[in-house]
Amino acid sequence: MLLLPAAHAAPFNFDQQSYRQDVQTLASDQFEGRGPLSKGETLTVEYLENAYKSMGLAPGFGDSYRQSVPMAKISADQSMQLTIGDMVFSNGDEFTARTEQVQPKVALKDNDVVFVGYGINAPEYHWNDYANIDVKDKTVILLVNDPGFATQDPQVFKGNAMTYYGRWTYKYEEAARQGAKAVFIVHETAPAAYGWNVVQNSNTNAKYTLVDDSKNSSHIGVMGWIQHEVAQKIFKAAGLDYDKLKLTAAKPGFKSMALNLKANLELNNQIELATSYNVAGLLLGTSQADEWLVMHAHWDHLGKTSHDGETRIYNGAVDNASGVAGVLQLARHFKGLTGDDAPKRSMLFAAFTAEETGLIGAQYFADHPPVATKQLVSFLNIDGMNVGKGVDYILRYGEGVSELESYLDKAAKAQGRWVKADPRPQNGLMFRSDHFALAKQGVPGLMFMSLGDTDPDYIAHKYHQGADDYDPNWDLGGVAQDLTLISDILTQLANNDDWPKWLEASDFKKRRAQDGL
Repeated sequence: MLLLPAAHAAPFNFDQQSYRQDVQTLASDQFEGRGPLSKGETLTVEYLENAYKSMGLAPGFGDSYRQSVPMAKISADQSMQLTIGDMVFSNGDEFTARTEQVQPKVALKDNDVVFVGYGINAPEYHWNDYANIDVKDKTVILLVNDPGFATQDPQVFKGNAMTYYGRWTYKYEEAARQGAKAVFIVHETAPAAYGWNVVQNSNTNAKYTLVDDSKNSSHIGVMGWIQHEVAQKIFKAAGLDYDKLKLTAAKPGFKSMALNLKANLELNNQIELATSYNVAGLLLGTSQADEWLVMHAHWDHLGKTSHDGETRIYNGAVDNASGVAGVLQLARHFKGLTGDDAPKRSMLFAAFTAEETGLIGAQYFADHPPVATKQLVSFLNIDGMNVGKGVDYILRYGEGVSELESYLDKAAKAQGRWVKADPRPQNGLMFRSDHFALAKQGVPGLMFMSLGDTDPDYIAHKYHQGADDYDPNWDLGGVAQDLTLISDILTQLANNDDWPKWLEASDFKKRRAQDGL
């Protein structure tokens, strides 16, 4: 691994005025919360494409700045009700439900309900919640996060640090593999890492999905959440104590069980098949042009919703207009370098669609990269910047994962800062942003995120809520120092011959080995 300083490295100069203008525009009501397949997308994609053109960057996808991402927009009728046994639960307040199956109707009719603990099948941890139960065509209730968080035992999974088995995406995927018809994840704020309002805001409006040849028939039919209190009522009706059973489910040897209750639900969907877009500009390297670095931030947010005659716009100023504006700053900097300062490797400055719905744009990019994955050196990702004052540390997500951590250490030290381990590893942030889709294709990455770390009020009152708006009083000292740090890392990687490697045994490392790296 080469960590030599790049010759004649030009200092990064933060242009606060243009940064503010980018964030203010992208997070304005005019852009309607940047929802995919909306007027907001049209404005956002045009804005980014024009920005890359004005810088003089080449198109990132052959002859186009846009990569077409075919997807379905699925809007479920929100008047639905969930019935379990004799109990009727209201949508939004007590449960949410959606589907990725491209069908006008998905229904549960007198569907058997079973409890499968954490819904995990992990041979490497000697854990299989599906070992003793048949869930085919049934409704599954399961717990969020994983047994490590529940027990806080470092010998169980990874203790307090969430594994991918704790993510809601995995739980839906595994239940589908097991043949289940529906999944309802029990929400609790601590293990989920966010309140019910985030679940509600994220799942009661239009959702997006890639579409396969079978119209996603292999996906779980109903992707649901239920409130903690709802779970308690359901288990009580089954003659069980939910809170006691939850403790048992975190211990080896737990046996999943039927609740002897029936579930009924009807999802009536409006479906729009359309094309969304990833957007990227390319700076060709001077001497190693076939080796690419990717610098990225997702452009989408939650769009706008209408409930009871009231329209709410989710502008996502911090999440993630702040990151998109940061990538534009970095693109302007590197495009302005000339002579010996110009990067040797190529640099792709990217913004993907539909991150908020499950890394959809990133997944499409990972499956259809503009060059082979063996040509992608690394993928750096900004997902929410510190718009406040600068701090004396930089956050690191994951530990002992890849050699890119050494680049982070070195760049932080050069700024007189220290590297702070993820203070909330139980939240699984490493699996919740676009770099994870590329990691699954073997490309190592770093995520830069400060959501809630420097603003204690952010997660509770702004994250995925209408209050995440641009504020002209932002200090932006944190943005300046973090963009300088990222620029240092990019300068290193753009001018050496290093291919950062995965450190721990993982599917990521196995996938990279398939590319001969």
